[in-house]
Amino acid sequence: MELIDKIKSREAVVGVIGLGYVGLPQAIEFSAAGFRVMGFDIDEAKVGLLKQGRSYINYIDPASIARCGGRFTPTTDFSKIGDADCVLICLPTPLNAHREPDMSYVFDTARIIARHLRRGQLIVLESTTYPGTTEEDLKVTLEKTGLKTGEDFFLAYSPEREDPNNGNFTTAAIPKVVSGCTENCLAVITALYDAISVKTVPVSSTRAAEATKLLENIYRAVNIAMVNELKMLFDRMNIDIWEVIEAAKTKPFGFQPFYPGPGLGGHCIPIDPFYLTWKARQYDFNTRFIELSGDINTRMPEYVVEKAMKILNASGKSLKGSNVLVLGVAYKKDVDDKRESPAFRIIQAMQELGTQVSYYDPYIPEFGGLRHYPGMRMKSAHLSRELIEGADLVLLVTDHSAFDYEFIERHATRVLDTRNAFRRKGIKSQKIFS
Repeated sequence: MELIDKIKSREAVVGVIGLGYVGLPQAIEFSAAGFRVMGFDIDEAKVGLLKQGRSYINYIDPASIARCGGRFTPTTDFSKIGDADCVLICLPTPLNAHREPDMSYVFDTARIIARHLRRGQLIVLESTTYPGTTEEDLKVTLEKTGLKTGEDFFLAYSPEREDPNNGNFTTAAIPKVVSGCTENCLAVITALYDAISVKTVPVSSTRAAEATKLLENIYRAVNIAMVNELKMLFDRMNIDIWEVIEAAKTKPFGFQPFYPGPGLGGHCIPIDPFYLTWKARQYDFNTRFIELSGDINTRMPEYVVEKAMKILNASGKSLKGSNVLVLGVAYKKDVDDKRESPAFRIIQAMQELGTQVSYYDPYIPEFGGLRHYPGMRMKSAHLSRELIEGADLVLLVTDHSAFDYEFIERHATRVLDTRNAFRRKGIKSQKIFS
């Protein structure tokens, strides 16, 4: 096929829609592999920074953007989609207030692509979604142009597998699951990702590929929920969950450690399970196990607040009127990604109880306009001895490597460590609760 020949010769132009935590790394990898890449985003500020060779994601080195040179063209002009031979859709798929899929970003973009669709193009959805999206939704939208899938253009699905700031598993080092609506579609997408991935893993259908992504994250969500529930139980039983996990890890087979925390964050694990539970209802099937796991994980921020309340009560204080310093509001250590972070629910709950809350996060100097907390706006405080000593409770939510844990312990009156970070650093103290 002509498009496969263009891919193998690096003459194909790759278009990436959505230059966030998934799309930007993809654009960089394709540029590094010798492709000319067009990056599409509605955020003019992001596009402006990229044109200057600058990065807005803390763990993406600006030098990697600069090395793309003239091969990478970021733009806000979506009318140029027709200039790309291969178009990758890397857009968010959040949940609405009822925990139902919000596919508006993807579906609105599909309609834009349809206006510029031409013969010989490959369209790839990378966004996490429910099984059937590619064939039941995207295909229908794109074929309204009169063009035929697998003959006039190619349609495929390949789930993103990014792990932000994981130096061991960069975009190119992670095997890529690929699928197509037809055999021709599968052949084209396989050729495309063969160009940048350590391994491509073809599956029989786009529905199987969509389900693969959900299984990966539901597996993690369910196991995290289990250990979160054990954390709450073992607290009542005066058993150290962290010690139990370390002991269980010594079994050389049949056990994989998962760890409790203040709640789930990021764009995958807190969201993906509910995509499948929503779709399952169309088949008159109740995914009780998955929904129970989601309920447990969703409750963890409230449990953290309850535990903070008990710690303060033991010293004759209440949350109302107390000063609480939250350390870390990113959803994960050493990243500037705050999507779905449990820190915001914790802060909101404490503020509703009359707590004076401040926060420090070296990666997130300020935040506001959050999807689920539109009225919440805060700026990071400067971490100082005075700030720590002035807090009735220091609450560690995100265990950034940049924190000086010994300094914090030395000057804090009480510390609630939701990540077991202090003990992992070898710091043991009567001040620290976990």
